[in-house]
Amino acid sequence: MDTVRKIALVTGGSRGLGKDMALCLAKKGIDVILTYNSKKEEASAVVAAIEKSGRKAAALQLNTGDVGSFKTFFDQLKAVLQDHFGTDKFDFLINNAGNSFNSSIADTTEQQFDDIINIHFKGVFFLTQGSLPLINDGGRVINISSGLARFCSPGRSVYGATKAAIETLSRYMAYEFGKRGIAVNTVAPGAIATDFSGGVVRDNPEVNKHIAGITALGRVGLPEDIGPVVAFLCTEDGRWINAQRIEVSGGMNL
Repeated sequence: MDTVRKIALVTGGSRGLGKDMALCLAKKGIDVILTYNSKKEEASAVVAAIEKSGRKAAALQLNTGDVGSFKTFFDQLKAVLQDHFGTDKFDFLINNAGNSFNSSIADTTEQQFDDIINIHFKGVFFLTQGSLPLINDGGRVINISSGLARFCSPGRSVYGATKAAIETLSRYMAYEFGKRGIAVNTVAPGAIATDFSGGVVRDNPEVNKHIAGITALGRVGLPEDIGPVVAFLCTEDGRWINAQRIEVSGGMNL
């Protein structure tokens, strides 16, 4: 029987990388609350898989680009923590939710720009801010960045720049949250074969071959390459890693 149960909140945990993160966290003995934007059935399936493994799990709807909805979300989160997990705190926040956007600087509209900023930067900032009273001292925050913060790809200027901002924000978070023993790191995946960007890496043979060719380990990434790294950072073995950018790309664009 567990002496101390740990709980992780994973945004965007119904599919892709977030799904694998949630499942890997459960394998480490961590209970999971995952959020979804519109994929309720997929989120329920992830919850069922986690519960089948012997951990507790729950799913909540959240649009991370709509900061105005966060108060309602936190009210629901507090209720789920109390009713389903018997506590009023959680331990690990994984800011993973996001979407893809591909447009040149010349063609990007202000609305498109704002949408990416709201989801990938503003939402992360204020969701983390709102979570602070609910995160246990000694917890962790993991922000998901991208290899595109280090190297360039056509049409990815806004997305890549936003991820670079997240990496800087993470260091400030580590600096400010350290007094509570909360470590903050970023995990930056390379190109991964999921449904992200319409599944272009997964489903387009030419894109897949190109990425494999510019990756030192000779293949594209898979969701199961990322989840274990996030889960490790939430274990006691990862306790002294703080304010770091960990790129998990197989050596892409070296």
